[in-house]
Amino acid sequence: MLKSMTGFGRSEQNVGDKTFLVDIKSLNGKQFELQLKLPAFLRPFEFDIRRILSEKLGRGSVDCTISLKETGSAKPVSINTDLAKAYYKQLSELSTALNLDPSHILSTLVKLPEVITPTGDTLTDKEKVEFEKVLNAAIDDLNLHRLEEGKSLEDDLRMRIDNISAQQNEVIKLEPLRQLKIREGLTRLLDENVGKENYDSNRLEQELIYYIEKIDISEEQVRLKNHCDYFKSILDEKDESKGKKLSFILQEIGREINTTGAKAYDSTIQKCVVLMKDELEKAKEQILNVL
Repeated sequence: MLKSMTGFGRSEQNVGDKTFLVDIKSLNGKQFELQLKLPAFLRPFEFDIRRILSEKLGRGSVDCTISLKETGSAKPVSINTDLAKAYYKQLSELSTALNLDPSHILSTLVKLPEVITPTGDTLTDKEKVEFEKVLNAAIDDLNLHRLEEGKSLEDDLRMRIDNISAQQNEVIKLEPLRQLKIREGLTRLLDENVGKENYDSNRLEQELIYYIEKIDISEEQVRLKNHCDYFKSILDEKDESKGKKLSFILQEIGREINTTGAKAYDSTIQKCVVLMKDELEKAKEQILNVL
């Protein structure tokens, strides 16, 4: 089971006389990175909110917006006069510089952050528990999307690894023929340029054995098969966070493919290596989205 780092979650619920709307968007990232936007009266609970998001989302680039919807009920408000004055000075200078009508500055001022805030707004202990349920509902919605996306990622990754294994099987079939072609090619080269009677055939046989052993790729094929099998076994594990582990295994798969290509000295095997590298690169792109 895989879980993607990409997804979106939303939850809306009444808590006392307040209606909270929580939107969470997640993209891939190496670590947990959070952009959090929330009403001023929730700032005392910011660390708790960050902790809950971090624990339940693992890693990724997360954007969480918590907003308070209008309920229509009148509430006392507080006007931050000093902040409004600071905003006004900047807006007035901007209006003058742009030769704009400053008469509408007030309507703009009251919409700016923290100029007008509800007074006495806070959460009781009971409301805090209820609010966390809203937050967790949005997280659960996001994780559901992550699981759905993860299923598609898993299917694609399995296909890529199966394609690499299929090309490896072709390499294994071609290996005996490759050794025969190398042996015949070197023998023919000596016959044409030195003459069969001018070299020791026993010594040649010894050198051929040494050379063929040096470019033998059987060990690489054993390790490559083991890495592919291990990759698929990790996919079957129940652990949700395994993107980094799978990425490391892909690096090892790439190392064996590269070594096979370097030792091949055979155009047909090289074609198989190119196809394996193509599948590997596609798998690496997908693994970036895995939690």
